[in-house]
Amino acid sequence: MCGAPDQDLDLSGVDLAKEAVIAGIVSRGDAPVAGAYVRLLDATGEFTAEVPTSATGQFRFFAAPGTWTLRTLVPQAAPVDRQVVVGEVGSVARVDVSVG
Repeated sequence: MCGAPDQDLDLSGVDLAKEAVIAGIVSRGDAPVAGAYVRLLDATGEFTAEVPTSATGQFRFFAAPGTWTLRTLVPQAAPVDRQVVVGEVGSVARVDVSVG
């Protein structure tokens, strides 16, 4: 079992006074992709964290302010990298990823 929190976009219960959040949905066409892996890489490209997407394709990370890369890995699709800038603590960066 993965130690990652449930992957959804519901932020109730999250103290945004202490956290910045990166969240989104992975999809292929119009369908969400369950069980994809989304990696969080720091500004130097170093691996920081990885979570599987939920049954509805959702993912979520808690991250420090700064520039990050999301690398999405889905079977039978090329990896997709998306750069995201996380603002100050309390911000939510929404990043939806479409794979081929």
